[in-house]
Amino acid sequence: MLFSSCSKYEMDRTIFIPDPDDYNLPAYTEWGYNTFGAEYERDYFLVSNQIVPCKILYKDNQLQFSLSGTIRNGKEMTLSFIFPAEPMKNYKNLMLLHDKDIDLTNEKCIVKILQDDTETVLEIINSGSLYFKRVQLLTIDDVENRVILSGYFCFDFKQNNFPSFICNGRFDLGITEHLFYAY
Repeated sequence: MLFSSCSKYEMDRTIFIPDPDDYNLPAYTEWGYNTFGAEYERDYFLVSNQIVPCKILYKDNQLQFSLSGTIRNGKEMTLSFIFPAEPMKNYKNLMLLHDKDIDLTNEKCIVKILQDDTETVLEIINSGSLYFKRVQLLTIDDVENRVILSGYFCFDFKQNNFPSFICNGRFDLGITEHLFYAY
């Protein structure tokens, strides 16, 4: 019993392996390390051990994929991607996202940032992509445990009437029934 509790904790914690080209970012992996990171202008938006890194909501034929972490100065931030998606009733349905590239410039897509209790809908300009490169169902001892989402994101947006960017984004997240909501 104690062993299974420890292994579940190990599966849910964040493992940050630095990227060899930019040690401030996590390396791209497909192992469910519960990590993400991106360049945000001259700073970094990164996973934090004190915040649940990802929550997913399916509602009204749209999926909201939210990454929560900090800017390097410790300020909390949530980046949310909202886009049309096929019907999903549970976390296992996330398998439908395998090899899906979401064009964030599409008018049906919304990208938001939440900081200091203020939510801002971003105006995506020029280009933007959220790519679910690999989605895999992890089973342990023949029991489905979680879906691992791995991929990339990058987009340009207007902030205070000037172009800004979030780029070199990558994520590797283990999603269980506790992180996926549908209604």
